[in-house]
Amino acid sequence: MAKFQPKVADEGRDDGMREKMIQVNRVTKVVKGGRIMAFAALTVVGDGDGRIGMGKGKSREVPVSVQKAMESARRGMVKIPLRNGTVPHNATGEHGAAKVLLAPAPAGTGIIAGGPMRAVFEVMGITDIVAKSLGSSNPYNMVRATFDALSRMTTPSAVAAKRGKTLEEIFN
Repeated sequence: MAKFQPKVADEGRDDGMREKMIQVNRVTKVVKGGRIMAFAALTVVGDGDGRIGMGKGKSREVPVSVQKAMESARRGMVKIPLRNGTVPHNATGEHGAAKVLLAPAPAGTGIIAGGPMRAVFEVMGITDIVAKSLGSSNPYNMVRATFDALSRMTTPSAVAAKRGKTLEEIFN
């Protein structure tokens, strides 16, 4: 019986997606006969225009775990509203003990964010943002907290529709 070989779908894939690997972690499972080593990968995938996805993958080999994480990220992509390469307004997000603060920045500021948050913003297409991480620096929780903050973003037209008004009524 032939051993299962994963499909190598990402080889030569040119769909315009930006991919970033955030972390590869070696994990072990202790069994009666000893330890079984495996690798867990955390990745983010974005289209550079506001769509972003996070994925996790686990396998006995690093490349396979990264490939699984990339596929998982592609399947779970969400659209976030952006305005001129930055976020529309301030937002906070939490996951576990990790908390992140996001603030829009003027053009030319760049990405002022650390670690996993920087990777999320780069693949998403944000060029100017100020972000602060508070609490836990666990990459998994920081990425999830960043997604939480980004999911709270709204556009002025969405706020107007929710209130049953026009954009002119809100801004005047």
